[in-house]
Amino acid sequence: MRVLLLGESWHVHLIHQKGFDSFTNSEYTEGGAEFKEAVRNRGWQVDHIPAHRIADDMPQTVEGLAAYDCVVISDVGSNTFLLTPSVFKNSLPGVNRLQLIADYVRQGGALLMVGGYLSFSGIEGKAHYARSPISDLLPVELLVGDDRVEAPQGVKPVVVKEHPALPASRDWPAVLGYNATIAKPEAEVLVTVDDAPLVAVGTAGDGRVAVFTSDLAPHWAPPPFLAWDGYGDLWHQLFTWLSAGE
Repeated sequence: MRVLLLGESWHVHLIHQKGFDSFTNSEYTEGGAEFKEAVRNRGWQVDHIPAHRIADDMPQTVEGLAAYDCVVISDVGSNTFLLTPSVFKNSLPGVNRLQLIADYVRQGGALLMVGGYLSFSGIEGKAHYARSPISDLLPVELLVGDDRVEAPQGVKPVVVKEHPALPASRDWPAVLGYNATIAKPEAEVLVTVDDAPLVAVGTAGDGRVAVFTSDLAPHWAPPPFLAWDGYGDLWHQLFTWLSAGE
């Protein structure tokens, strides 16, 4: 049982201004530690390709992706898949990695998109998946423009439909935000926040697709959500359903 996690990493460049003088430093972080631990504890192998390694390390054939039961895209924008160095710097045609994922799913693979500032449409619309090959697969319509809904007060998810893709627990902790989407007519919406989809599932060709429109880690997923006894079961149940195929 293998999962390929794409994204969940970032570089931060800091400017320290101290009166007349300033200096800079940078930090690199890989997120999703709680997610990876919870999934691995339930028997799944997680291969993580951070955002800056996608151009070099992501499989470039459907057969390569087919080694995985599910592909997870989390908090990394569409440009990372489309504007690889060979295309952007050298104008050399190459593999459309999002079309590759779409082909993989339609041939029996599975895709989960998890929310974040660079998922769905994202902050200032910069994730920009609405016009990508991924958008046709997803069970939700993507907004054009900034789709973030910030909820610093916390908003409680509501289970609206029982489904094998969900954990047994119905008492979900609050999240602090999510990406706004609109359910497609054929989608099954399982969990909502503010009446918008939080968890929705569907099919594409011979494969299965799902969305979780909040984050798998801070800041939208606060400590109580990560400590929730249903946190690991959520991902386990989603992956189990997704990888079952048609």
